[in-house]
Amino acid sequence: MGALPKMPMTVDQYLAWAVEQPGRYELRDGRVIAMSPETVGHIDRKTAIHAALRNAVRAKALSCFAVGDGATVRIDDTTAYEPDALVYCGEKLPPKAIEVPSPVIVVEVLSASTRSIDLSVKLADYFRLPSVMHYLIVDPERRRIVHHARGSDDVIATRIVTDGVIGLDPPGLELAFADIYAD
Repeated sequence: MGALPKMPMTVDQYLAWAVEQPGRYELRDGRVIAMSPETVGHIDRKTAIHAALRNAVRAKALSCFAVGDGATVRIDDTTAYEPDALVYCGEKLPPKAIEVPSPVIVVEVLSASTRSIDLSVKLADYFRLPSVMHYLIVDPERRRIVHHARGSDDVIATRIVTDGVIGLDPPGLELAFADIYAD
């Protein structure tokens, strides 16, 4: 991995730079942030939540799409994140798209290096996007999911889920907790 850019970047500059780089990055307030290697537990939860979202979309036959790790979500001109999974609705994006402009559900799986950012900065940033209705924070170690949901008047309701079903409406999906923590 080469040196990270020292000069602040816009999201457009960052995306042009990042597609040519090995590794994984995010852009926060114009600064490129290298992402740490992932543990097997993190990858297992990330894979499970993506599969559960994809299956839930198919089960309801919605015009929505579940995307795994790697797609970029632009927060503003200088901040862009790569959530561990997301769902967007409407027209299917072209295969070469790297940015998802209007996610409805965003998921982050906690890791030691990103825990504080996922629980605070990203929570506030994701809900700056009017399209985001749900932000799920999956804990790979403690078998719990923190579900933040946008309510009326932009009130964010928070629920800690340790069993049962997570209702995600809109768009009208249901996730079984057991599917995410099947092992």
